[in-house]
Amino acid sequence: MMGAEFVQFSLTPILIGVFSAIACALPGNFLILRRQALIGDAISHVVLPGIVVAFLLTGVVAAIPMLSGAAGAAIVAVVLIETVKRLGKIEPGAAMGVVFTTMFAAGVLILEQTDTSQVHLDVEHALMGNLESLIWFRAEGWHSLVDPVALAGLPDELFRIAAVCALIALLTGVFWRWLKVATFDEAFARAVGIPAAAVGIGLVVCAALAAVAAFDAVGSIIVIAMFICPPAAARLMTNRLESQLWWSVAFATLSAVLGYVLAGYGPLWFGARNAVSAAGMIATVSGLILGLACLYGPHRNRIGANRHGTP
Repeated sequence: MMGAEFVQFSLTPILIGVFSAIACALPGNFLILRRQALIGDAISHVVLPGIVVAFLLTGVVAAIPMLSGAAGAAIVAVVLIETVKRLGKIEPGAAMGVVFTTMFAAGVLILEQTDTSQVHLDVEHALMGNLESLIWFRAEGWHSLVDPVALAGLPDELFRIAAVCALIALLTGVFWRWLKVATFDEAFARAVGIPAAAVGIGLVVCAALAAVAAFDAVGSIIVIAMFICPPAAARLMTNRLESQLWWSVAFATLSAVLGYVLAGYGPLWFGARNAVSAAGMIATVSGLILGLACLYGPHRNRIGANRHGTP
């Protein structure tokens, strides 16, 4: 019975959490090395105007229009950040801050000036997600994994985030050499014919894709945490980029699984009656893993060092 209950109530949320964490952690490794870690924070919040505009254009609150609007807003934010950074010749953090506040304020203004303020647009879910509600209702046990009828009832979010995670992993493998060289030495990359600027833009577009695919299921809290915590902890475990990516995937997976379990059962173990937010607990676990890596990681002395380490 416990197996049947796990498959129905916990398997799909855990898988969605794992795929979301990995999809964010993979580009997060390169963003951290490029000192653009907070771009995930900006992207996960600038989707608000995209959601509102999508509703105004379609008149419906549905997954595809909302995700399309969020994706468009994220891409616009990426382009604006790069434009402000390059034309204004200011640091990436300042460029992200300008675009982040401007687009978020624009979304709030649109909400205030239109009737969309009276419609549930899942803006709250964009922050906290709805991971706990992504239940596989048709599952009756482990045998449902090979039952076509039961598989047809899997939450759409699982297929969407799994596809995005696979795509990001594939792109990371295909453009591995370009990413590696352009991240550690842009001047050398340009000298050998690697389009460093295009690689940078492609990287943040992938980050935007991961954030948009994940935000309706797991919320921006997990997105922000996974862009930063697993890659940062992985950086303290090794001085090889290849190993760093594997460490980050392991930390992201551990955060998602352990965080979900602790959110559901942790309070009960300590005598409480109610579970806590899965998104909040997953982000907390990822932060604790980073804290442990800072204290005990073999390369913890790298904190504050120059980003041009061993590739």
